[in-house]
Amino acid sequence: MSIEAKIAAIHDEDLLAELEAARGGFLFAVIVEHIAHRQALRDAERAEAGRQQDARAAMGRDQRRRDAVRMVIEAEPVTPDTIQHIHSVLALCGLPYRDPGDEREFFREYGRNTLSILAGRLKNPATGQMELQGLPYGPKARLVLLHLCTEAVRQRSPTVEVADSLSGFMREMGFAVTGGERGTIRQFKEQLHRLAACTMQIGLWDGQSRSSTITMPPFRQLDLWRVGGQDGIAWSKTVQFHQDFYDNLVQHALPVDIRAARAFSGSARKLDLLFWIGYRLRSLQRPLRLSWDIVHKQFGADNASLRSFRQAFKADVAHVKEVFPKLPISLDEAGLQLMPTDPGTLLVPPKPARRRAAAGAGAA
Repeated sequence: MSIEAKIAAIHDEDLLAELEAARGGFLFAVIVEHIAHRQALRDAERAEAGRQQDARAAMGRDQRRRDAVRMVIEAEPVTPDTIQHIHSVLALCGLPYRDPGDEREFFREYGRNTLSILAGRLKNPATGQMELQGLPYGPKARLVLLHLCTEAVRQRSPTVEVADSLSGFMREMGFAVTGGERGTIRQFKEQLHRLAACTMQIGLWDGQSRSSTITMPPFRQLDLWRVGGQDGIAWSKTVQFHQDFYDNLVQHALPVDIRAARAFSGSARKLDLLFWIGYRLRSLQRPLRLSWDIVHKQFGADNASLRSFRQAFKADVAHVKEVFPKLPISLDEAGLQLMPTDPGTLLVPPKPARRRAAAGAGAA
């Protein structure tokens, strides 16, 4: 390319100013070469940014959110402010995906761990009656637990402030904070009430001859009062975890990157998948292979057909890998495979070596 063509390709004002300042000097040709190269790099960056913008504009809302979260996670390392916590057993055995209706018990099993949830009652502050509460379900129940477990771990206290912190958490997760019969405030509060009324049983088995069953409600106390007149929503300033649940939580809290949770805040199964992958990869020492039957049992509560589940689950895994493209998870005709990976690829920080070794011995 001639020097005239290189000069003609320079168009940024600051680079043109450098070009004019160099005219007449004996190194002018060298300087033109250098400035033209910088201009070409800028043009390439702008073109790439334009392509990314066009591609993002063609995405749906959820895919656009996942792409934005991926960019943030790649650009900014994990910090204490971006880490939330949830109980490890709940990461392995999740809540119902959809409203169970009038069902009073939910049961899920994974490997040696079992979770049973029994629905309970709460006293209505308006009528004084003990009223049946449904089983907690869906993404909002998981997010409420994620938020409250996080606050308990951070504050090192079983008593958590709710009234102010939950609204902020809802905004942080991408939800508009709206009132009314169908507003998000009522939806989140309903899940909190269901969680506060239920009782959980966590079953543990050593795989041979010994088992343990831990029965506990997540919360010891939830004080409600009626606000906003007769039709107002009952609410509480604080909730208090049951001491046994809290002690177990502190011992077995699973870190979760809140930015990733935000990407999947509208899907219960994707949140469960996110929690489960994070739990498994923190201490994985060798490849983990699970058959489709096992994966279906773990994540297919709403899919009676294995065929329909496989199709839906492949899409869920693909969405998670949009946010974490280096995750060593793959699906084939035999099922799912997870591979040990470098800590930089993990959703959450890895366990310390001593704890990791102990965990591996316990799972053997």
